[in-house]
Amino acid sequence: MQPRLNLAYALLSILIVCFCTTTNAQVRRSTADLVLTNGTIHTLNPDRPKAQAVAIIGNQIAVVGTNDEVMPFVGPDTRVIDLKNQAVYPGFKESHGHLMGIGTAKLQVNLVGVSGYKELIERIVTRAQNAKPGEWITGRGWHEEKWTDRSSLTVRGFMTHDDLTKAVPNNPVWVRRADGHAAFANAKAMEVAGVDRNTASPEGGAIIMDADGNPTGVFIDRAMRLIKSPPLTESQRRQALELGIEECLANGITMFDDAGVNVGTIDLYKEYADQGKLNLRLYAMAGGLKTMRTLGQPIIDYGNGFLNVRAVKLVADGALGSRGAALLEEYEDDPGNSGFFTTPPETVYTASQYALQNGWQVATHAIGDRANRMMLDMYEKAMKEFPHVKDHRFRDEHTQILDEADIKRFAKLGIIASMQGIHATSDLSWAPNRLGVHRTEEGGYVWQKLLKEGVKIINGTDAPVEAVDPIASYYASVTRQKENGTPVGGMYGDQRMTRHEALRSYTLDAAYGSFHENQGGSIEVGKLADFTILTKDIMTVPEQEILESEVMYTIVDGIVRYEKGKPMKPAIP
Repeated sequence: MQPRLNLAYALLSILIVCFCTTTNAQVRRSTADLVLTNGTIHTLNPDRPKAQAVAIIGNQIAVVGTNDEVMPFVGPDTRVIDLKNQAVYPGFKESHGHLMGIGTAKLQVNLVGVSGYKELIERIVTRAQNAKPGEWITGRGWHEEKWTDRSSLTVRGFMTHDDLTKAVPNNPVWVRRADGHAAFANAKAMEVAGVDRNTASPEGGAIIMDADGNPTGVFIDRAMRLIKSPPLTESQRRQALELGIEECLANGITMFDDAGVNVGTIDLYKEYADQGKLNLRLYAMAGGLKTMRTLGQPIIDYGNGFLNVRAVKLVADGALGSRGAALLEEYEDDPGNSGFFTTPPETVYTASQYALQNGWQVATHAIGDRANRMMLDMYEKAMKEFPHVKDHRFRDEHTQILDEADIKRFAKLGIIASMQGIHATSDLSWAPNRLGVHRTEEGGYVWQKLLKEGVKIINGTDAPVEAVDPIASYYASVTRQKENGTPVGGMYGDQRMTRHEALRSYTLDAAYGSFHENQGGSIEVGKLADFTILTKDIMTVPEQEILESEVMYTIVDGIVRYEKGKPMKPAIP
């Protein structure tokens, strides 16, 4: 009898558990935590592309439909937001940025938008007035191609340190160009670093010298490693991270691909994820082959899915603006210079091998046509050794200048083009000077040529190179115009995206770029409740009104993390 009695008790226990679980699930399913009504909802779900309302239970989408369809899910504790016809989109994803860089830039001298060398010096002098002798002054954001006063650009298109040194003689000054691929130092900084006329340029970089063979203070790419300003303190690192997160949320960003971080930064992200303080989803890329090998295996869905480290970031060349992008032919405005590789081809190949063996994605910064070809060659070489790895989703970060012969190879190899729409309108007014008109037209920012081959394009801003503003980058993507609405020389408007293509590049295709399309990127039942809500519908308003749209709400994991006009909510304890 005892075995039968034990069996009866076991069956009864199972029934009780099933009943309780089912009952709780039914109660849970009938009560939403958050409901959005009266909206213009772009779902990116082809089966139901538009909707009026959404119900969220926990961190997932429970209902997508009409007001009437979601109202049965409203309970006494449900927060209901009447959107008053505001536009709802799947959460916007920044597919290439530098999160710590966004926050760090706010702690330094802001040189974005200076009109010329004189104003750059004025901003640095203002900071120096409150600095102790010998204290480093750092900054970022200067971009000589955008200066209205270009009289100081006397050596290979750059200024010399002399005027800065006279204005700030006792403090080392080290300020990065907007793209992060060049920096400018005064004499004190070069003295501390031991840099003089006898210092040779390293491989993959350049120290710009004047006609007399003296350093001008401009350092390109790997040459920047010769100047070492003090690192951020632990307190400053945390402040930079929190400032970066706040800036992203205020701009409607719900997920962020962080393009190249070290182990220490990953540990900081894990700490914040453990404490529930990230507030937006992070897809971090290990910075280089060494960091990837140190980690060994990818980090998947850490901290309730808020942190993934599944890609490795490589840097194949420099930037077009500072003439470090590796080109197949020399620069039009700098004869004899065709740029350089900042990472040897062998390293790209070795990293690709390791990634394919160990479940990593490779994301390689490649701007010039020579760098892009080298990247494709190394990817293809490694892929032939691991033909069983079908879903690698290797990426090309920037993809700015391509040779016509290489465009089809992106589709053939399944390479994702991670391109920043705002770079086109930021660069294409001066890019033909660097490349010549023909080369710019053939392969410069060729979104449609890639899309027509079936290549997925994912969008972003490369912040802090540009502001982390998806609306501005979306506008650039669909208009190829400056923000004042006027075309810029060399815009080649036939390459602009449709509004639907541009939206996908910030949502569903962007999610694909980080293996996230089954969890996000569209508004569908069962997916994560991440939304960007704008005051105007960027899919339908006249083009110029796109830029007038503002972020009203940013919702991540079913929680309103940003609301226009209200203080940013603190991180969840």
